[in-house]
Amino acid sequence: MEDLKPIIAKNISDLRLANNMTQFDLAEKLNYSDKSVSKWERGESIPDVSVLKEISDLFCVPLDYLVNAEHELPPEQTAKKQPDPRKQRNRGFITGISILLVWLIATIVFVIIDISTKNVCMHWLSFVYAIPTSMIVWLVFNSIWFKPRTNYLIISLLMWSMLSALFFTFLPLGHNIWLLYILGVPGQIIILMWSKITFKQNK
Repeated sequence: MEDLKPIIAKNISDLRLANNMTQFDLAEKLNYSDKSVSKWERGESIPDVSVLKEISDLFCVPLDYLVNAEHELPPEQTAKKQPDPRKQRNRGFITGISILLVWLIATIVFVIIDISTKNVCMHWLSFVYAIPTSMIVWLVFNSIWFKPRTNYLIISLLMWSMLSALFFTFLPLGHNIWLLYILGVPGQIIILMWSKITFKQNK
């Protein structure tokens, strides 16, 4: 088993580099820490069989590819195909259009209220609430198509924008509930701690 360590280490490293991934990227996909990936690639430890299977599936190679020093496979099998840039760009446009639709709806609501109701003073809140709504739309699309790590930033923006929306809702009514922002402090700490969680034990 000791002789397998340098072989597996080289194969994991080669596959990772062929796919333009950092150790952190690979660790994130496997729900391990980048320190674990670093140990594997230095030959200090070997992933268990279940992790080796995840790695082989991730890079579209047979499991025995990882434990053999010599192998000849077609290029399309030795590295997982990278996302199509055009598809990624289209996904970005779809996400942007969806967020703009939120603001279009907010504008329509603003105009309808302004035209149909006299002496209105809070119809501008439609734009205030468009901000957290936009964050929710962004969070959904980011979770499906883009980097999961960005979700922590989006959730933070969603929390602070929602607190601000509530603050501006009550402010014209004579209620200065600035203490709401204090709730954001432990909330932000929870989000930061959550982002540091590793969902599998380091090997």
